[in-house]
Amino acid sequence: MTLAFAEPTDQSIPLHVLAEDEVPDWLEQQPETTQAWVRATGFSGALGQTCILPDTSGGITAALAGYGTAEKRLRGRFHLASCAARLPAGTYRIESGLDADQLSLEALGWLLAGYRFDRYKDASAMSAHLVAPEGVDSRRIEALAAGEALSRDLINTPASDMGPAELEDAARDLAKTHGAEISVTTGADLLSANLPMIHAVGRASERAPRLIDLTWGDQGPRLTLVGKGVCFDTGGLNIKPGSSMKLMKKDMGGAASVLGLAHMIMATGAQVRLRVLIPAVENSISGNAFRPQDVLTSRKGLTVEINNTDAEGRLVLADALALADEEAPDLIVSMATLTGAARVAVGPDLAPYYCDDDGFVAALEHAARAEADPVWRMPFHPPYEKMIEPDIADLDNAPSGGFAGSITAALFLRRFVTRSRYAHFDIYGWQPSDAPARPKGGVGQATRALFAALPRLMQT
Repeated sequence: MTLAFAEPTDQSIPLHVLAEDEVPDWLEQQPETTQAWVRATGFSGALGQTCILPDTSGGITAALAGYGTAEKRLRGRFHLASCAARLPAGTYRIESGLDADQLSLEALGWLLAGYRFDRYKDASAMSAHLVAPEGVDSRRIEALAAGEALSRDLINTPASDMGPAELEDAARDLAKTHGAEISVTTGADLLSANLPMIHAVGRASERAPRLIDLTWGDQGPRLTLVGKGVCFDTGGLNIKPGSSMKLMKKDMGGAASVLGLAHMIMATGAQVRLRVLIPAVENSISGNAFRPQDVLTSRKGLTVEINNTDAEGRLVLADALALADEEAPDLIVSMATLTGAARVAVGPDLAPYYCDDDGFVAALEHAARAEADPVWRMPFHPPYEKMIEPDIADLDNAPSGGFAGSITAALFLRRFVTRSRYAHFDIYGWQPSDAPARPKGGVGQATRALFAALPRLMQT
């Protein structure tokens, strides 16, 4: 799906964005007939409210969009997106009411509100289109929208049509679009390539496991993105109950997110040397599935005792992270729908992340606020290290007790990155109910914040 700005025309409809306290002053400057009409409609500038101003022939001469109060705007984001959904068909241009930062953010929200997942069912397109506001970087905004749409499409596609091979196809399509290089290691070749834990997790499925390795760019700092690509997670022999399997098509949300972020980077020509690593597997059940109490040897040489086959995401990420770290890039970022504990801690709307680099944290937090892409810092808490150290192996993939599940998973992953700056995002990748610019379903998290922070991140 293409999310793009409309071409400006003489028929573009002026859209005045008015906060509640701006409505009286705006009305005073209008003809009496307009004042009477607006008052008759009850338009007060409340957040999400719209008002159409008719001309003498019954057409639309202009439109108003309510921007509420600063306090109410803090409770949500992409406020014009809700207005766009209520406006009649037409092409609109924003005439007043927003500063430059608000214009960029609300223009992005408008584009994202046009997203529809229509692979299996016809979906009516949004009929209110937006001309790129003056002064915004329309190319950048369209790249952000396209990257987000890619992530959403991949997550929303059910596992029947989005297995490891199909995820590889999506990565190859992205590489072709941007002239990137891509290589894929599949099946038993994972063992000869010393990626044993990716193979162990995926070997029970008829859909062969693989490591996808995409590279792009020949100048600038080295950035490596690692995304969890578990295309469906039954839980393995520690099988999930049916209720917990319901959303497991989204367990490749980390892979979808890094591919969406990669598009943003490549489409805008960011000055980085990019590498994307995606361990793509299906965690299935068969006679050769890996078992509880097995001990696996990782690429890094660390041994891992398996105390729950449903904690498989950290296993495939570990091999990919070890591979990434061998190159010692300037920054490694992993993204994964890794733990239910993260959802309990911060809910579905925040993207919790782990990083010990204060420069990274400052850059990311600033960008997250500016991009309305909320994140929340979590601690690599050293006293919990002993929780991931079992008696018979170097590491435990599922510490008993249930406490601090997201933290112990992050500590586990950090053991595989020793040469590079590292940040880990334990995302949800799913919007549980409709919200402005974010329909129920798959959603990217922290990708826009990371993209916006990159210039500072790669200098710190």
